[in-house]
Amino acid sequence: MSMDMFEKHAEQQQIQSAPLATRMRPKDLNEYVGQEHLMAKGRVLRRAIEADRIPSMIFWGPPGCGKTTLANVIANSTGAVFAPVSAVSATVADLRRIVGQAQERHKVRGQRTILFIDEIHRFSKTQQDAVLPYVEDGTVTLIGATTENPSFEVTSPLLSRSRVIPLKPLTPDELQVLILRALKDKFLGIGELKAELAPDALQHLIGASNNDARMSLNTLEIAALSTTPGADGKRLITLNTIEDAMQKRAVQYDRAGDQHYDLISALHKSMRDSDPDASIYWVAMMLEGGEDPLYIARRMIRFASEDIGMADPQALVIAMAAQQAAHFVGMPECNLALAQAAVYLATAPKSNSLYTAYNKVQEAIRQGASESVPMGIRNAPTQLMKDMGYGKGYKYAHDYPDHKVDQQHLPEGQQGQKFYNPGIQGYENEIWNRYKQWQTHKENPPEKPGK
Repeated sequence: MSMDMFEKHAEQQQIQSAPLATRMRPKDLNEYVGQEHLMAKGRVLRRAIEADRIPSMIFWGPPGCGKTTLANVIANSTGAVFAPVSAVSATVADLRRIVGQAQERHKVRGQRTILFIDEIHRFSKTQQDAVLPYVEDGTVTLIGATTENPSFEVTSPLLSRSRVIPLKPLTPDELQVLILRALKDKFLGIGELKAELAPDALQHLIGASNNDARMSLNTLEIAALSTTPGADGKRLITLNTIEDAMQKRAVQYDRAGDQHYDLISALHKSMRDSDPDASIYWVAMMLEGGEDPLYIARRMIRFASEDIGMADPQALVIAMAAQQAAHFVGMPECNLALAQAAVYLATAPKSNSLYTAYNKVQEAIRQGASESVPMGIRNAPTQLMKDMGYGKGYKYAHDYPDHKVDQQHLPEGQQGQKFYNPGIQGYENEIWNRYKQWQTHKENPPEKPGK
């Protein structure tokens, strides 16, 4: 064998020994699955790839959504030299070597270089700064891939010279396409194993993969290899095998059906009834069943205002923090943040006074309460407006005891309306006491202090 034949044979062996997800990476645009908002025919990014006019970009998306795969598709579609590095192991010296080669290549052959940095969020500021001048002068075109928000993890100068391309999680249908493709492919996939997935096994594999193609394909390979062939040589992969391969039991949960609404209703009512055990249980049931963590966070945010409100204003802060955690780290890491929020909301004092007040205002508006703002509290930026009575008689609250004054704030037709009535739970008890103190001052007004 010649050296070329040896190298080719070694390369084929390396491919065959790689994990299924790596072997099944598409080679061109037509094989790429997902990200239709970017990769559908006619879309800007697809046109840029087809025209080999790639700008510097940061691919931002959850694990297994196709960031590295898209970079490889670009590598196979461009006339530029593709130089991939991993931020986990690459050093500043590695980057300088690549840049030096890129400069020489461009000088001698006029050839461009695409520098692909996987997990770019792991690069320090020093490492990112080392790349910056060469991205700016066009020596290299940067493609970064990250699961973290680039606004926090990529330096501003580098971010300003790159386009951030958000990638969406793969849908169940897209995952199914990839799984079935791997089952059939006899060269790169597991077609030679004659594996078949039972319908419930397929659904659990898709649902429990958290939209992660890498996880679903590598789990599929483990399950296929651990399944004994039948008399006909076929391997029927069962639900139990998939559960064992994933170490994750199937949860009977239909994200698109009645259970979706039943479980969120159960969570809402458990938190409303101040039952932390049931609250954390229903959160876990939904998350383990594949529910979108951001959906749960949205419901908690609503609950914080609807069922707790001013009884504990901190509840909304906690719910928003859970939403940020779910957005920032995703599953499975955000599960405890959502559980923490559920327990806090369940054990917080409850009040629907805010919810009731808004409904009263909403109903008043529906009945035609859209009258003019009282003249005394209108803005008066010009002399003409002042002459017309805008702001006339306005009392500045900070000139009065307790920084509280009584003057007309509601329109004429709404005078005397009481929309918000605080309860006596939690912080609302303080608000109630403050109301009583104001009422006392109203009946026995103190003198206005001198300036």
